Amino acid sequence: MRVTCKCGHKGRVRDSKAHSPDFVTLYCQCLDVSCGHTWVATLAFDHTLSPSAKMVDRLLFDRLREMPRAEQRDLFDQLGAQFLR
Repeated sequence: MRVTCKCGHKGRVRDSKAHSPDFVTLYCQCLDVSCGHTWVATLAFDHTLSPSAKMVDRLLFDRLREMPRAEQRDLFDQLGAQFLR
């Protein structure tokens, strides 16, 4: 990840503090020695453009676990019939 100082030069992230998996505070420093600016920036998750395939799998398994056994059997019987065609 690149950070840029207000003077226009490159900066670096010297440290970071994760407040949650979706929100991090970044402590930054300008790489131009004649500037010396230091600042705090934040990095936050905004929204998903394309969901992770892992998330879809997890949602599916969680939903299956919530179903009664009889419904699970019916669903698997239907899926099995689809693949045998």
